[in-house]
Amino acid sequence: MTDDASTGEPAAGPPPSVTPPAAASEGASAAAPAPASSWRSALADVDTRLFGMITAVIIIWIAFNVLSGGDFLTSRNLWNLSVQSTSIAIMATGMVLIIVSRNIDLSVGSLLGFLGYSMALVQTDGVIAFFNVKIDLGSIGDSSWIWVIALVVGISLGALVGAIQGFIIAYGGVPAFIVTLGGFLVWRGMIFRTGDKQGQTLAPLNSTFRLFGGGPDGSLGEWKSWIFGAIGCVLIVLALWLARRRRQRYDLKVRPLWMDIVFGVVGCGVVLAGVGLVANNYISPITGDPTGIAYPVVILIVATLVMSYLARQRRFGRYVYAYGGNPEAAELGGINTRRTVMLTFVLMGVLVGVSAAIQTARLNAAVTNLGVQNELDVIAAAVIGGTSFAGGVGTIAGAVLGAIIMQSLRSGMVLLNIDSPSQDIVVGVVLVTAVSIDSTLRLGRKRVALAALAIGLIVAAAVIQTGRA
Repeated sequence: MTDDASTGEPAAGPPPSVTPPAAASEGASAAAPAPASSWRSALADVDTRLFGMITAVIIIWIAFNVLSGGDFLTSRNLWNLSVQSTSIAIMATGMVLIIVSRNIDLSVGSLLGFLGYSMALVQTDGVIAFFNVKIDLGSIGDSSWIWVIALVVGISLGALVGAIQGFIIAYGGVPAFIVTLGGFLVWRGMIFRTGDKQGQTLAPLNSTFRLFGGGPDGSLGEWKSWIFGAIGCVLIVLALWLARRRRQRYDLKVRPLWMDIVFGVVGCGVVLAGVGLVANNYISPITGDPTGIAYPVVILIVATLVMSYLARQRRFGRYVYAYGGNPEAAELGGINTRRTVMLTFVLMGVLVGVSAAIQTARLNAAVTNLGVQNELDVIAAAVIGGTSFAGGVGTIAGAVLGAIIMQSLRSGMVLLNIDSPSQDIVVGVVLVTAVSIDSTLRLGRKRVALAALAIGLIVAAAVIQTGRA
C-alpha cells in the first residue's frame, strides 16, 4: 500500500476484495490445466499424416497375415519385402522434392534402365558408352575394382541427365511433364543404342557389385546387424534430444518430456525388433546362418536420413518447400528458384543411379525392360505418402512408408494368388483413394474423406476377392 505524497495518509482506493473460499477453489481448478486438454495439446504436436501411414501399414500387414493363414508376417516374407521396397523407396525420396516444387518426373523408370545398362556394360565389356561415344577402359576393365568405376559412371550419368532435364525445365520454361515424358521415350530407346549391343542381356556382373542387390552374401550378418541397430537407437535418441534443444533455444513450443521418451522407447523397440525378429531371424537357405540386414536396406536408411536432412535442415530444402508453397513469393524473397528446381532434378538423377545399381545387382544382369513402370510406382509411393500435387507439402519418411505400402499390397496379393491385372487395379484404387482423401481433407471435408476411404476399401476388397486365381 502506498502513501499519499502530500498528506502522508494512505492513498484512497477501493476496499480490498475478499474472494470467498468456494470461489477461490473454483478459480484454482479453472486455472489448472485439465488432463484432457494436456493430452490434446500433446497430441496436436504429432504428425497425423505420418501416424496415419504407420497405422495403414499395420492394418495392411495384419489383414494379409490373417487372409494368408499366417504366411505374411514371417521373417522370410518381411525380409524379402524390405529388400523389394528399397529401389522404389529410394527414388520416392527424390520424387517428393520434385512434386513439392510443383513438377513431375516421368522419366525415372526409363532412366533407371539406361543407367543400369550402362553400369553393366562397364563390367562386362570394360567400356563407358553414351550413345555412339565409347571409351575403352583397357586393362582397368579387368580390375577387381571395376564395380567402383561402374557406380561412378552410373551415378554421374544420372546427375548429368537430371541436370539436362532440369535446365530445360527451369531455364527453358518447358513444362516438366513434357520434358520428362520425352525422357521417358529417349532413355528407354538409348538402351538399344548404347555400346552397339542392340539391347542384348548383359551378364554376369562383378561379384562385389552383386552385393548391392542383397541376398545371403549381400547382408550385414548377425552381429553387424545388432551393431547397426544399436547405432540406429543412438541416432533416434540424439535426434529427439537435438530437436528438443533446438526448439528451446528459439523459444518455440516444446513437446512434453514424457512424449519424447515414449517416441524414443517405441522407436528403439521397433528397430531392435526388426533386427531380432526379422533380419536375424531369417536363416539363409544357403549358408544356414542368420542373414541380417540386407545391404539395399542399409542404403535406403542412409538415403532417407540424408534426404530428410537436406529437406528439413538445409537451406536447399527450405527453398524447395518455399517455392512449392508460393513460387512468386519465393522469387520475390530472393530465392534463386531456377537453380533450386534444376538441383532437384540433379538430385533425382543421382538417386535413380543408386536404385539402378540395386536393381541390376539383384538381377545379376542388365535387361531392356529394367525399370518398366517404375515411374508410376515411384509417383504413387510419394503421393500415398502424403505428398501433395498442389506443392509445398510432403515428407521423406511418408514417401518411404508409401513405398512400403505399395510393396506390401503386391506381396500380400501374391501370397493370396491374386492375378497380376487385379494387382494393378488394387494399386490404382489405393492411389486414387489416397489423393481423394488428401484433397478433401485440405478442404476440411472430413465426412467426404471418410466416404472416399470406405469406397476405396470396398472396391479394393471386391477386386481382391474376385481376383484369386
